[in-house]
Amino acid sequence: MFGFLGDIGSAIMTPLYYAVSAVLLAWHRIFATVLPRDSGWTWALAIVGLTITIRALLIPLFVRQIKSSRNMQLLQPQIKELQKKYAHDREKLTQEQMKLWKDTGTNPFASCLPLILQMPIFFALFRTIDHAAHGKPKGFMSLADAESLSNAKLLGAKIADTFVNTDLTETRILTMTLVVAMCITQFTTQRQLMSKNMPADAMSGPYAQQQKMLLYVLPVVFAVGGVAFPLGVLFYWTTSNLWTMGQQFYVIRNNPAPGTPAFAAKQQRDKARGKTVAEDPLKKPEVEAPKPAPRAQPKNQPRAQRKKPAPAPKPKQRGGPKTGPQQPKKKPDITAKPDKDSN
Repeated sequence: MFGFLGDIGSAIMTPLYYAVSAVLLAWHRIFATVLPRDSGWTWALAIVGLTITIRALLIPLFVRQIKSSRNMQLLQPQIKELQKKYAHDREKLTQEQMKLWKDTGTNPFASCLPLILQMPIFFALFRTIDHAAHGKPKGFMSLADAESLSNAKLLGAKIADTFVNTDLTETRILTMTLVVAMCITQFTTQRQLMSKNMPADAMSGPYAQQQKMLLYVLPVVFAVGGVAFPLGVLFYWTTSNLWTMGQQFYVIRNNPAPGTPAFAAKQQRDKARGKTVAEDPLKKPEVEAPKPAPRAQPKNQPRAQRKKPAPAPKPKQRGGPKTGPQQPKKKPDITAKPDKDSN
């Protein structure tokens, strides 16, 4: 079984070895016209050129990733309604979400495509440099190219060496410098995305907790794993992180996600420059309170037309005229002694 899986992996990676080595050698030939062929600067710049070429080819996927991310954020209100409606039926909820994504042409996995496609290229470059360090050419590289890459030095550090298998202090210092730069760029990129280009609703819940965990865990993982990679691979990785950070900064500034602080900042910039301010599709319209009816003012009338208030009518008396106030009836005195004559 492992042999079968190895054959599949070899069938996938072999074309990548040829593609990566072809682009790497093309950039090496270009920089070798102005720099020494075996110089570490020549090979380092060739690796940077390889990184730029790959990231430029991935721009269409990056644009697709942005559109998918925008659609996912715009669909959040509908997804929340579905979650409330089918809170006790996970299967029905999944079906309705898939239907919603299909109707709107949204692919929730499109955001992972650039990273997924870069990983095989990363491993292809790693294997190419690692084999060159042992005098084994890969792809289009000849034995002379492999030896040149294996012995190339930059600031006294060998391009093909790693932190753990070198005796040169320069290699270890430059390796740790690139690992620190790689971790800082990774942290800055993720932090920039979370603080400026994520809506407030996305900053709470399990997904936000996962993103916060990755914000601090990934740099540590890269720092630990970076010491096992050749110096040339670290050049590729750091250059790719710088490209991602700059690309993301451009997108956040010019095409921010709706409902985010970056979108509000762009609205303010457009307003200050006199441009048309785009409405935030995720912002709820403000409902104005009904205005009270205007108070009717009395019309001005001449004094002669003003009517005096009529005197209040007197209450009518019942049963005939009264001669005077009625005297209250006296109660009999039961304590008085009876008169003798009455007996």
